[in-house]
Amino acid sequence: MIPDLQASFACEDVRVEASGAHTIVGIVNFIGAPTLPIQVLKMCVWTRWSSGVGQFEQETRLVAPDEETILATATTQFRLENENSHTTNVNIFGGLQFKEDGAHHVEILLDGEMKLHFPLRVILIQPAPPSA
Repeated sequence: MIPDLQASFACEDVRVEASGAHTIVGIVNFIGAPTLPIQVLKMCVWTRWSSGVGQFEQETRLVAPDEETILATATTQFRLENENSHTTNVNIFGGLQFKEDGAHHVEILLDGEMKLHFPLRVILIQPAPPSA
């Protein structure tokens, strides 16, 4: 039975507490830069699956605005024992370099099939003029 993708988002960090709970740090709405290219030291993609049974492979991709160039990819194997099971996958990408502004995308695939495709915008931000 194919699992449901409950949620996925890009963030700055994910911490696993002693209780097993996840603390999400800095959900990323966009990446702002005064100049390009910009290097992001760490970015995480948090993904939660539930209500499936079996062995699965998640592929997480960061894709350039041309929708063809893959900037980074990670593969995670996971197993769900029964329809009440769930799993949370965290992919950590280090040293990402964004060379152009525009809508990059995060793609989540399950066993090679696209399940989610969402934008991650890189925006050039002009510094504020000095106040008089």
